[in-house]
Amino acid sequence: MKVVVTGACGHIGTYLIPMLVKYGFDVVTVTRGLSKPYVDDAAFEKVQKVYMDRDKEVDFAVKIAELEPDIVVDLTNFHLSDTEKMVAALKGTKLSHYLFCSSIWAHGRAESLSANPNSITKKPLDDYGINKFKSEMYLKARYRENGFPATIIMPGQISGPGWIIINPWGNTNVKVFEKIARGEKIFLPNLGMETLHHVHGYDVAQMFFKAITHREAALGESFHAVAEESLTLYGYARIMYEFFNKEPQIGFLDWDKWCEYEGNKEETEHTYYHIARSGSYSIENAKKLIDYRPKFTTRETVEIAVQSYIDRGVISV
Repeated sequence: MKVVVTGACGHIGTYLIPMLVKYGFDVVTVTRGLSKPYVDDAAFEKVQKVYMDRDKEVDFAVKIAELEPDIVVDLTNFHLSDTEKMVAALKGTKLSHYLFCSSIWAHGRAESLSANPNSITKKPLDDYGINKFKSEMYLKARYRENGFPATIIMPGQISGPGWIIINPWGNTNVKVFEKIARGEKIFLPNLGMETLHHVHGYDVAQMFFKAITHREAALGESFHAVAEESLTLYGYARIMYEFFNKEPQIGFLDWDKWCEYEGNKEETEHTYYHIARSGSYSIENAKKLIDYRPKFTTRETVEIAVQSYIDRGVISV
């Protein structure tokens, strides 16, 4: 069977392509040709490589359909219009499975925990989440009405070697790790009880693979691709102090004072959108239907990512 993967050299594709090749699929990678996988693997020499830029190729969806895929893994779809074009182009082909990469950002503020991936009352907070949710609803409708073979995968905060990790402040500012590494005191927003739900890139790839190999159970479903547990900002900070063998020095500031302390408007906005959700996302249906079992705990995931920062010289310790 032929599997076409868009965005195949990103953090998910880095791990997914080897899984597919080793299983025996005929794999076609579709990328812009601008980046290499995060991890070297001989599997990338055994695939058909197609170079296309979705933003510049007007007939992108048509060209995907012309590759005659049995399965499409769409990792670079961020707009409802692109989803509509893909469904239209693949209609009437031999396609047996379309896997759409959504995001936990399709959820808005948490009302109850843990969140249900198949909820139809999500209220996303920003354009990214809104567009992902619109595509989810469109694909659900197409599945119900005419059997379009869709599955929706919703990754959490993807982490691991080579990836930018969301830190205990809920943003990407590396100085928090450097402060912790020096044993300095850090301050968290509010009471540090907001949550983040990380996932190793390998486990996101594993979920796509499991959905493909458990097709009948996966059709029409949405799944959260996350680790078993989420972390509070406070718990995350303590883990980092332990990682650097330092005594935890953690204080708290109300939101306005914390924004002044952080000092970067872009990063504080980043924090806001992460902690405003404060979700914990259920993987129970993924365990039951497609035998998803995360390989990495949340703690292992963030520690691996921070070690990668150290190894690559991203942070000074």
